[in-house]
Amino acid sequence: MAQFFQIHPENPQHRLVVQAAEIISKGGLVAFPTDSAYALGCHIGDKNAVERIRVLRQLDKNHNFTLVCRDLSELATYAKVDNQVYRMLKHQTPGPYTFILEATSEVPRRLQHPKRKTIGIRVPDNNIVREILSQLGEPLMSVTLQMPGEEYPMTDPYDIRDTLQHQLDLVIDGGYCGMEATTVVDLTGDLPTLVRQGLGDFSPFEPA
Repeated sequence: MAQFFQIHPENPQHRLVVQAAEIISKGGLVAFPTDSAYALGCHIGDKNAVERIRVLRQLDKNHNFTLVCRDLSELATYAKVDNQVYRMLKHQTPGPYTFILEATSEVPRRLQHPKRKTIGIRVPDNNIVREILSQLGEPLMSVTLQMPGEEYPMTDPYDIRDTLQHQLDLVIDGGYCGMEATTVVDLTGDLPTLVRQGLGDFSPFEPA
């Protein structure tokens, strides 16, 4: 049975943030709010929790997982970027984007795209998840909370609890956060490529 934390979106309660981080560190699977839609997250090194996400979302082995980071300070550990790409990321983070980048050897192989050796990186503009990430001291492994066969992500934390209470360890109620997923931008080529149009505006990445 999933625990249910109501955390204030502007001023997250430290006690609940610490408890949420502990649940994640111990292998828990968590539904949490972002600046676009709700997402599923777990500890980056937890193979069992990753498999639970695959089963829940019915994902195949080619699905790109995303590392949710507090800020860009963790970027060099998990992704290979040059100065130009870094400047681009700095201008557009935090925000509703997922960036596809070449993964470093620090990223567990099971989280990478099996053929391209890439990883999605995300820095959300949401106080709750950023406080949890600060407490954890490392990124979350994450995917959008969009159920198989559904056109849109789940948006209501009470609905998430009622539907998935036996499959999750924690549901964080951070209020309504929209039903659009992130805009996915591939930065592994010579020019940025739009992979999926979501909440974020792609125009800043288009050539002048």
